Amino acid sequence: MITDIREIKEIRKKYGLTQSELAKIAGVSQSLIAKIESNMIDPAYSKIKQIFEAINKLQHKKEMKAKDVLNKNIIFLKASDTLKEATQVMKKKNISQLPVIDPKHKEVVIGMISEALILDAIMKKISPDSKVSEIMKDCPPIVAKDAEISMIGNLLKFYPMVIVKEKGKTIGIITKADLLGKVYK
Repeated sequence: MITDIREIKEIRKKYGLTQSELAKIAGVSQSLIAKIESNMIDPAYSKIKQIFEAINKLQHKKEMKAKDVLNKNIIFLKASDTLKEATQVMKKKNISQLPVIDPKHKEVVIGMISEALILDAIMKKISPDSKVSEIMKDCPPIVAKDAEISMIGNLLKFYPMVIVKEKGKTIGIITKADLLGKVYK
């Protein structure tokens, strides 16, 4: 969010806008934008507010969404799978965490399992034949396909993955690796 009048020129250039284009979007004159950017005027609060609102809308519009980052190749485990099976899938697919689905309702994610949880189970001497449901954690957060990347990034600070749904159907997942791979490609 823009908070300082001196940021206007920098942000305008970041979005590849001319002074005229920003002026049109904000509903102000091009000369006002030029005077503000050259520090030749102390504009009225109402005009600055219009410009800031226009820039904030641009920032919101340009931000990537979940649909731009999600991994559609979802690999699930069933709650009835064993820890040994979970480990084999993770090793084979080179994945460190997986969503867990209800075996009766394949679209319903009921939890998640991770290498860390399996490692903890090994340390507690839990049998490899134990069911995933015995050690899984709660379902990871579920977001809409139009959720903004900033929100997803904040969720990924606390969860290993985020589930993306559209009209009640799981359409993908986003992990930290997915987000970093897309942003820093």
